[in-house]
Amino acid sequence: MDYFVHESSYIDDGVKIGRGTKIWHFCHIQSGAQIGEFCTLGQNVNVGTNVTIGSYVKIQNNVSVYEGVELEDYVFCGPSMVFTNVLTPRAKYPVTRELYSKTLVKEGATIGANATIVCGNTIGRYALIGAGAVVTRDVPDHAVMVGVPARQVGWACECGQILNKDLECEKCGRKYAANGAAIALLEEE
Repeated sequence: MDYFVHESSYIDDGVKIGRGTKIWHFCHIQSGAQIGEFCTLGQNVNVGTNVTIGSYVKIQNNVSVYEGVELEDYVFCGPSMVFTNVLTPRAKYPVTRELYSKTLVKEGATIGANATIVCGNTIGRYALIGAGAVVTRDVPDHAVMVGVPARQVGWACECGQILNKDLECEKCGRKYAANGAAIALLEEE
């Protein structure tokens, strides 16, 4: 076995786990789940049936990644953040998996502690979702989102730094240009 699973965690049959991944205390990985290489799953993480998680993903304590959610490479899920997979749940009228609304979190996105991602939305590449935000619609690449409901307040660099008004990163030096309602990385000279 070229990955680590703490003895208090449960891994169902039919799960694929990539090399170098670490699964800590009290986790449950359900059947059909696929977890990439070099991921870290903190305490009390639940990964639902048939969920796909890319490589180098960090999922902090107390997060459930429900069926219908997909995490691409280098995604960060902060402590106790929440995914949903049904828009109108009722205990009396259970929903079958065919009715789950899909949620995609693209490469490099960060979701802050206690944020909620309402199902059926896509979080763009390198987007930054602030702690406690409630995402109710698609999020553009590099967007910084805060509040309830979440609204865009700026742009984030690939490295995670908030871009200045000139769309430049004061940490790593990357420069971006406005491209309609999005931004694009300028080519290095």
